[in-house]
Amino acid sequence: MVSLLLLLTLFTTLPASAQELIPASGNSGEALDISVLTFGPGTIYWERFGHDAILVRDHERGTAVAYNYGMFDFNQKNFMLNFARGYMRYRMGADRLEDDLDLYQYEGRWVQEQKLNLTPAQRVALSDFLRWNARPENRQYRYDYFLSNCSTKVRDALDRVLGGALNRQLEATPTTTSYRFEAVRLISPDLLAGTSMDLALSPIADRPMNALQQSFVPMVLMQQLRQIKVKDVDGKEQPLVREEVRLLEGHVPEDPKQPPDWRLPFLLIGLGLAALLVLLNRLRANLAARIGFATLATAWSLTCGVCGLILAAAWAVTQHWAIWHNENLLLTNPLCLLLLPTWILSARRQWWPSLWAHRLNWLIAGLALAAVLLRLLPGCYQGNLPWILLVLPPHLALLHSSRTSLKSRMA
Repeated sequence: MVSLLLLLTLFTTLPASAQELIPASGNSGEALDISVLTFGPGTIYWERFGHDAILVRDHERGTAVAYNYGMFDFNQKNFMLNFARGYMRYRMGADRLEDDLDLYQYEGRWVQEQKLNLTPAQRVALSDFLRWNARPENRQYRYDYFLSNCSTKVRDALDRVLGGALNRQLEATPTTTSYRFEAVRLISPDLLAGTSMDLALSPIADRPMNALQQSFVPMVLMQQLRQIKVKDVDGKEQPLVREEVRLLEGHVPEDPKQPPDWRLPFLLIGLGLAALLVLLNRLRANLAARIGFATLATAWSLTCGVCGLILAAAWAVTQHWAIWHNENLLLTNPLCLLLLPTWILSARRQWWPSLWAHRLNWLIAGLALAAVLLRLLPGCYQGNLPWILLVLPPHLALLHSSRTSLKSRMA
């Protein structure tokens, strides 16, 4: 779950800042060309989300400067504590285009350049804003994985000189996706990271979003820019993107188009665990079966309890808003930790749970069943059916084992 918090913060790569590359502002934008650079996914889990930047070419000075947002520094004071709390300070900086290309070529990631139709005045305004933003006193900003990352900062910098045209067009366009859909599909090639992300995201991440919200994904923003219309100096409508160039070809697999469907495999795993628990408990006369049951029951309750504690802490004491109000707390319940002594002692031949432990089993199983009922209520729409299918059967199996052990004692 620590990797989960990294996933919610480490959205981009770490290009080096080069403040000395920023040219002095000119009086005309005729010599400037503005492009958006999109960098494809990498192999490391935080690289799976891609990256983008704004490229400013100054033909008079012979410079090509890429302005990158989403940069972070592990040496920053209290960095690890801040990202755990959800209070991250990221920065933007300027790099030589050739330096960025060398880095992404080494990582095997593709790079696409979209040259933009901006008026000379808009080019100057954007160049001046980026130069100002890259100054040491201005370059830090409050980072948010969904709302203020490398892609949304590029989008908003463009919209600043377009008079809001980009945001207006995107905000008016509905989509069929959600934050969960986009985040999980992108990270899913890493199975552990993908399942952790899916478990941690709350109903907030399942709300339908518009194209403006969806543009937090760099590759999505690249596609959206192709549909944007702007006006030239004469007031005539034209495409924002006038030309596209592939600067680098990559060898990393493309991002998946859909998130994985874990319902069937999770159901099979859940039923398999439940059946194994019931079987081992029935074979209690055998020492190996008792040890197997105690080990499996203890490991299950420990896993559920620790995950539940992390989800509860993320809701209570962090600013990771996309994790708040997580109904998976009904499934991965911190109360499971209270049953650890009960399951450890179940390795003994003469064992039965205490009455309070049995009642606690009823409570844990009942809360897990409540997660099913919540899905039937209006306004409850967390996309956690795979987790219900995985977690509910073992909880019911442990309740059954507790009940049969108590009945055998009274017989």
